[in-house]
Amino acid sequence: MTTQTITSDSIGRQCSPATRITRSLLGYGVIAGPFYVTVSLAQALTRDGFRLDKHAWSLLENGSLGWIQITNFLLTGLMTIAAAAGLRRAMTTGRGHRWAPRLITVYGVSMLGAGIFTADPASGFPVGTPEITTVSGHGMLHFVAGGIGFLCLIAACLVLGSRFARTGRAALAWFSRVTGIVFLAAFAGIASGSHGPVTPAFVAAVLLVWAWLATVCVHFSRSAV
Repeated sequence: MTTQTITSDSIGRQCSPATRITRSLLGYGVIAGPFYVTVSLAQALTRDGFRLDKHAWSLLENGSLGWIQITNFLLTGLMTIAAAAGLRRAMTTGRGHRWAPRLITVYGVSMLGAGIFTADPASGFPVGTPEITTVSGHGMLHFVAGGIGFLCLIAACLVLGSRFARTGRAALAWFSRVTGIVFLAAFAGIASGSHGPVTPAFVAAVLLVWAWLATVCVHFSRSAV
């Protein structure tokens, strides 16, 4: 009888409306990365003149098909904000329970900003664009939005890394900290204006950070009650 009661209570908590909402919101954190990467890579591999070893994905906002990447930024930003809301609901106590969701929310908002304030054509893309171009007002706002968002995302990695270490989740702690450090290094390379292997390295860092967010959301989804 006791076992049946405990089991029933557990099922009731797992299936409660509040839990379903929390898990649904966290689910957006799982699909946001694959959605963003798939849409970006599909364009990068098919649009004339785009080179993965040279051009940032933001440049895909330009040209007649630029609306696809703009929409990609906007939808991914909304999904990231939803995931942050799920983290806020799941992380009611403990280290970083306030700041981690806030930082990820800012990152989501920065993606909205990157979609609204489009990147300038540059480095020969779209085809016919000079290698060196001037930066417009909206282009500068695109960089600012991205920079703020990246820094907040890095901070979120480190904040959650500290939380996981404190709660004995060694693997998640290391994953979070390594992701934050790798993404910081890749972002520093892009911000410095370097060329060559920096863009592929940044793409790899982007893949890593989306995998991290998905992992974090899965972890808190499983612990949501």
